[in-house]
Amino acid sequence: MRLLIVSQYFWPENFRINDLAEELVKRGHEVTVLTGLPNYPNGQIFKEFSDNPDKFKNYLGIRVFRVPLFPRGNSGIKLLLNYFSFVVTACVMGPWALRGEKFDVVLTYQLSPVTVGLPGGWLSWLKGAPMAMWVLDLWPDTLKAIGVMKSPTLLAWVEALVAFIYRRCDLILAQSKSFVPKIQALAGPSVPVRYFPSWAEDIFSRDSVVPAPEVPDDGNTFSVMFAGNVGEAQDFGCILSAASLLKDREDIRWLIVGDGRMSDWVKTKIDTLGLKHSVLLLGRHPVERMPEFFAHADAMLVTLADQEIFGMTIPGKLQSYFAAGMPVIAALNGEGAAVIQEAKAGLTCMAGDAEGLAALVIQMSKMSLNDRKKMGANGLEFSKREFDRQMIVDMAESHLARLIE
Repeated sequence: MRLLIVSQYFWPENFRINDLAEELVKRGHEVTVLTGLPNYPNGQIFKEFSDNPDKFKNYLGIRVFRVPLFPRGNSGIKLLLNYFSFVVTACVMGPWALRGEKFDVVLTYQLSPVTVGLPGGWLSWLKGAPMAMWVLDLWPDTLKAIGVMKSPTLLAWVEALVAFIYRRCDLILAQSKSFVPKIQALAGPSVPVRYFPSWAEDIFSRDSVVPAPEVPDDGNTFSVMFAGNVGEAQDFGCILSAASLLKDREDIRWLIVGDGRMSDWVKTKIDTLGLKHSVLLLGRHPVERMPEFFAHADAMLVTLADQEIFGMTIPGKLQSYFAAGMPVIAALNGEGAAVIQEAKAGLTCMAGDAEGLAALVIQMSKMSLNDRKKMGANGLEFSKREFDRQMIVDMAESHLARLIE
């Protein structure tokens, strides 16, 4: 199979599409990626890329073609320019970069923005190849949820654009079961929509790990760790409010591994609330090092804002937490919370409930080590059954092969 992946994000940025592309190459497929310049999540072009762009033209046998774009920066205007510039350069320069290339199928990887479907569909038409789209973020629902767009008229226009993109797909893969009916309603009955979840990276299967030296070693505290993007959707207001409720508890600390658009706000809020002693910001680190940081945690934290769209989402970090065999504390609604409860892998409260989250932290801190290990083992078992990497890649391979047929 000759596969073209169209994605605004790709290695050295850390996304599941890197892992999928790598596994498909290992299985003997020829994979080419059209992407932008790496700048996620801090909003600046990666220095290592700027210093030596040629080093990033091939990733484990995957050919990588890049088109210029405006970096995300740290403002709404720059983010819009980032989204718009990739659409333009991918549509205009992408066909030239890929001239003479033939593909059996195009896979568009859709996080935010949904507009990545425009160059995906354009190249699908130019190359005479069917297009599948893997949808991990629902527009315009997410825009409304995080307050980026409030005008009903603008939201209606975006919804029309989404329907236009979906209806030009030959297959849509949805990251959660709750996404399927929403996508189907916009795509129409003629476009098949299939549940296709994420999985955890293989790095969590290591037998032994040396704990990260960046984390102060304090065996007397109960450590709750959040790992991932620090953004609007993750509701750090709830996390810091819960931490503030427990700031007099010297036996509890919060570890934040990652960064993002809300990082500066989080730093300021920690100072304002007097949480420097209990909330540690550890910055962004390569995904390969995550087991080293997880080794310092007694429980892993996942939160999403109290919005309908986020109740339909399975946060990608949840698969990693399960695969690492860690108990989970969650302030989530909907499908994400249901997965934790079904797996018996942790404790949950409603999204946005800071008091409930603080209570869960206290509750888990009082549990015995064996009880917490049991929760972690339950999550790991559930991960092997529902989010197994090989099983899900088999599913992708099968879906794409049927498109070609």
